[in-house]
Parts: sequence; structure tokens; C-alpha cells
Amino acid sequence: MSIQKHIGTRYKKNPIITKDDVPYPVATVHNAGIVKHDGRYIMLFRSHKLNGRSIIGKAESKDGYSFTVSPTPFLTPDSDSLFAEYEEHGVEDLRISPVNGEYLLTYSAYSRHGVRIALARTKDFEKVERISLITQADLRNVVIFPEKFGGRYVRLDRPHSEISPWSIWISYSPDLIHWGDSRVVMKPVSYHWDEMKIGPGAPPFKTARGWLHIYHGVFETMAGAIYRLGVALHDLADPAKIIGVSDSWILQPEDPWEVTGYVPNVVFSCGVVPEGDGTVKIYWGGADTVMCVGTAVIDDLVQLCLSDSRLPL
Repeated sequence: MSIQKHIGTRYKKNPIITKDDVPYPVATVHNAGIVKHDGRYIMLFRSHKLNGRSIIGKAESKDGYSFTVSPTPFLTPDSDSLFAEYEEHGVEDLRISPVNGEYLLTYSAYSRHGVRIALARTKDFEKVERISLITQADLRNVVIFPEKFGGRYVRLDRPHSEISPWSIWISYSPDLIHWGDSRVVMKPVSYHWDEMKIGPGAPPFKTARGWLHIYHGVFETMAGAIYRLGVALHDLADPAKIIGVSDSWILQPEDPWEVTGYVPNVVFSCGVVPEGDGTVKIYWGGADTVMCVGTAVIDDLVQLCLSDSRLPL
């Protein structure tokens, strides 16, 4: 079954991880960050515990399709530092960005105060160091570019705002702690597949024509919201400049485990892995319940942004 006609292909053996593959009690497996580290695919997935709050698990694979889940969770809410107060209701939707020989981890921290983004780092996916809480509430879906620009780190994020509803912004930091120079770079389009809200998905990756970013868009129907995936292309030298945004989605809920589940009609990506053969593996959570994967040709995604584009703002 195609991701989008002539664009990509779903893996025939989806879903690749379900709750039955996890050796500790969970209700779901979804919305995973993923990266290739030392020749192996490392997946950091979100799971609902049986009390409804979320934790982050880890799975590894040699081929990017068959994963083995670690016996214990990778990241759980902190209990003895400043982070504890802001993670008490769960940690969710982690993204992984390789920067300067380490991996930066951004994740949603939920508490009585709302949702904000926490930042951590790891070099080996064994030890994790929390760095800072890098946003106020309510803000989620932060992805960091894997390169610095003008000596600064750069991120895409999605504030909650009724003035500029659920749009994608860009921000800069000299030290990963203090962020600013923020501005909006992409907004939903009225009566379009992503008209309700958009947000960063997987961390952007570099191509010859620009930084390719898989994002999510939401459309409200009489039966509820539908989450789909789209693609945008950012300028190589100035990521605040968007060269093109595909007018059409590249993935929508179609398979039974995407249409039906904990949250119906959802495909949601927090991670992709570009490969040396010119393809990219795209990983997504289906209906907030299972993990899935598909492949696409990178040049085809780039061409969508260039030849079938809508305005970002």
C-alpha cells in the first residue's frame, strides 16, 4: 500500500512494535524518535503505562524493521530535581537530533502546570543527562536541527496560540538553555488537509536541495480529527526560509491499526532515518497504539516541495 502515489511504500509487516513486544506492562507503543547509532537503529518510543501516564522505552534493530525492546524503560519522569515537578504526569513524544558527536533529546514534559519541553543529551543511549526545561507551558513538538547556524543551535517548535493557531516557529540558542529570536515560519492553510494545526515531526535532515522536514498536519471532520504527514524544504544556509511545502500529504491513516486504536485516525512521526541509497525510512505511530515504518525516495519528497508547493505563510 502506497504512502502517497509514486512516493513511498508502507512496510508489509507493519506494525513493527506493539505493546505485546514490550517486556513490562504498557497499553501502547507509539510516537518514537529514531536514529542510526554505531550501525544499529535506536528507537525511543512512547508508551502509556496502565495508569494512563507516559514513559519512554528503547528498542534496537540491525535492519530498521525487526526491533528488540529493552527490558526496562529508557526514560521515566524525574523524581529528585527541578524536572520532577514538571514531569510528574509523564514524558512523551521524544525526538533525537545528532549534534556535535552527541544526541540531543527533546521531549514533552507533562504536569499540573501544563506541557513544556525538556532537553536532555546522551552519547551512548545508556546514560542520559537532563540539560534544561527549554520552554514555558503550553508548548510541545520541538525538533533541533543537526547542525549549528552562525554558531547557534536552531529548533522548530509549535506554541499553542489562538492568535496564530498551532503554527511552526523557529528559535535560536547559543547554549541550548537560552532560546530567542523566535518567529513564525509556517502556518496552517484554510480548508486544507492541515488547516486545524501543524507541528514539527521528525528532526530535519540534509539533502542537496535543502533541509527536508516531515511534519504533521491535522484536519477536523464531523467524525473527529485526522492526523496526516506532510513535507517541507528549508534553505540550507538559512533554515528560517522555507523553499517549498508540498500541497498534498505524503501519508494518511489507512491501515486498520492507524484508523482504529487509542486515538483513531492518526499517523504521527517523531523520527526518520535517511539511508545511503537515497531513500529514507519514515517511522510513525498508528492511532497512538503501535509503531509502523515505510520508505520513500528522498528526491521524490524534495520534488514534491518544489513542484507541488503551497505557500508556507
